[in-house]
Amino acid sequence: MMKKNYLILALGLLMACTSGKETATTADATMAPHIEEVRTQYAPDKRVALFKVEQRDNVLAGETNMPEAKQELLEKLKAEQITFVDSIQVLPDAALEGKEFGVITISVANLRSEPKHPAELATQATMGTPVNVLKHQRGWYLVQTPDKYLAWVDEKGVSLMDKATFDAWQKSPKLLYTKPYGFAYESASADAGTVSDLVYGDVLALQQKQGDFYAVTFPDGRKGFVPAAESVKYDEWLASRKPSGENLVSTSKQLLGLPYLWGGTSFKGVDCSGFTKTVFFMNGLVLPRDASQQVHIGKLVDTSNGWDQLQPGDLLFFGVPAKDGKSERVVHVGMWIGGDQEFIHSAGRVRISSMNPKAANFDEPELKRFLRAKRITPDDVVVDLRKTALYQ
Repeated sequence: MMKKNYLILALGLLMACTSGKETATTADATMAPHIEEVRTQYAPDKRVALFKVEQRDNVLAGETNMPEAKQELLEKLKAEQITFVDSIQVLPDAALEGKEFGVITISVANLRSEPKHPAELATQATMGTPVNVLKHQRGWYLVQTPDKYLAWVDEKGVSLMDKATFDAWQKSPKLLYTKPYGFAYESASADAGTVSDLVYGDVLALQQKQGDFYAVTFPDGRKGFVPAAESVKYDEWLASRKPSGENLVSTSKQLLGLPYLWGGTSFKGVDCSGFTKTVFFMNGLVLPRDASQQVHIGKLVDTSNGWDQLQPGDLLFFGVPAKDGKSERVVHVGMWIGGDQEFIHSAGRVRISSMNPKAANFDEPELKRFLRAKRITPDDVVVDLRKTALYQ
């Protein structure tokens, strides 16, 4: 009798488990296609759009920074008469209490793929860069940079502001640091203690000139002095930006020898796309972050019969072509500079290579994996600083 009872109990448990799985599968099949459809429409690239939504029984859980995507999903489910509980959080998080605006306040902030220092370096942001702040977690902020990249920054690297404070910061005159590397000092003397290190592209609020220095204010309120010979008023710098092929090449050579750094986009180190991004930024244009994103902008340049159609400043993309049902993989980018079929790129360090097999700097591995070339105009970029008041 006892064995029979155990058998009945086991059979009952098995049926309960099986029934539960079938119910879950049926429910998943109800909402999953709609979730995926909206994700594909609004967030095909999770690097620049956040739509992390899933179904838990009849509850829609997750988060997004696109209220229009959430609204689209809810309307689809209602149209299908699907019953659900809405638990999708729309960022920015209300816990930020309106401080949804941030400005990078250290020379180069390392932005990571997860809220912890051992996580992958996703990208960098230089001082003065405005970011959208989405939420806080364990001493880190999830932010979105001007090129739309989503990543985590240590809370010490960004100054949070409400809209009024941010608007006041934006309206202040700005100073841009123009040397590869230097310092801001406690007083108007190079012998004084330092307040911060600086790299090309750092932007601070300009107060007044004192002798050979500019008095400045940092986004977090610190005060300092920057050598006038190593900086320029932002408006003057912006007015002088002319992103011609000649200027792009000239700028790129200022980075020769810079070390390769995965995720780097500054004078402290660059990866391949961080290099091209920095070169274009120094000429007033903001490119998408990664090579696999940069390849989708600009006009295709015909290289089917050689390199004659290329112009200095054109971007060259490398990787693995689509084959046997597998998608193309763009894994490297460089910039054409002309000369003896030469291009400049970050590979180990920023260096110049050639497509000419007879050249001393011939780069056979890159030639073998060359995919195509694109010509970028100001109309193609994410932000043209000459037309957008990003720092003002």
